[in-house]
Amino acid sequence: MPRKDQGWITFQLPEAERQLLEGYCDRTHRSKTDVLRELVRTLDREILTVEPASTIQTRSIPQSLEIRAMRVSARNVFPAIVRQVKLGSINAEILLEIAPNVEAVSVITRSSAEALELTAGRHAYVTIKSSDVMVAVDD
Repeated sequence: MPRKDQGWITFQLPEAERQLLEGYCDRTHRSKTDVLRELVRTLDREILTVEPASTIQTRSIPQSLEIRAMRVSARNVFPAIVRQVKLGSINAEILLEIAPNVEAVSVITRSSAEALELTAGRHAYVTIKSSDVMVAVDD
């Protein structure tokens, strides 16, 4: 039997919420565990403060960091902030921060980096599938 000290979390959902979660998982071809992990990874940990009586307060998440529905074949999509763009003659190396002290690097064509208007501080999404790291932005 799984135990909490092993990292297992179990909880009950009302029927409507369970159907919503299962529908989302079916549409995105992801497991409930993957969806929960993504949710936890996107929490703004730098500003999370726990107060007495388990009251949790957070600064509101900027609208540009809210998770938006996108249809992508890859299962690992993370909101990120562009930290550095190194433009070469053909390719561009993009350094993205997906969580505090967690970075990913993507090498894309220079023309793609320019078309996406990637600059330091811009919000983007890191999409990881196999060994590829792709970059997406909202229009």
